[in-house]
Amino acid sequence: MNANTLELIADELDLMRRMLPLAGARVIDLGCGKADMPRRLLKEGLVASVTGLEVDEAQHAQNLAAAPVAGLDFVFSGADDIPFPAKSFDVAMMFKSLHHVPLDLLDRALAEIERVLVPGGLLYVSEPVFAGEFNEVVRLFHDEEAVRKAAYAAMQRAIAKGLMEGVEEKLFDTPLAFRDFDDFFTRIVKVTHSDHTLAGERLAEVKRRFERHVTAEGARFVRPMRVNLLRKRG
Repeated sequence: MNANTLELIADELDLMRRMLPLAGARVIDLGCGKADMPRRLLKEGLVASVTGLEVDEAQHAQNLAAAPVAGLDFVFSGADDIPFPAKSFDVAMMFKSLHHVPLDLLDRALAEIERVLVPGGLLYVSEPVFAGEFNEVVRLFHDEEAVRKAAYAAMQRAIAKGLMEGVEEKLFDTPLAFRDFDDFFTRIVKVTHSDHTLAGERLAEVKRRFERHVTAEGARFVRPMRVNLLRKRG
């Protein structure tokens, strides 16, 4: 691997196993979405429990209606107001969710996460890097450059202020595949947590840009990602 080539990680759980002490951990997943990772962690017996927080009412309702998984609970709440006592969790996780926290609440959210972690507890933040071919398609209707920069800056402020320690920053690539444009539209455009208006010429341009990547096997992208691991002092 040369200096300009990032590690390709198809399954982020492999990276989490390397970076986190999962055995017996009490985990909180902030902005859990469909809670795919919490379900895997519990079904594979890697952690003791996971609490999933979600502010999207539609997604939260779907999570509650899904088949229960032992050790998995769901709470309707945001990272800026975590309804649990101090020192309740060993690990906090955020997958593509920190940049969805309102900008004026980012510092408060990180302070709340620090509060509910045990001393020495870890915060694992996985965010897309604003770069790459997939990003160039999505930014046509959903440009997240400013909010992703703000989320990263908030983590750096938390470290600079001594709220938490910066343990590691890991850049990697992950594959992303779609059967066709309809699959992309369903999974990316029609997500319940965002209101993307995509029609007319803008829709046509997004489709044109996307279909440059379509082959007989569908559309394949490599998405750059960054994980920041922070630790509560003590």
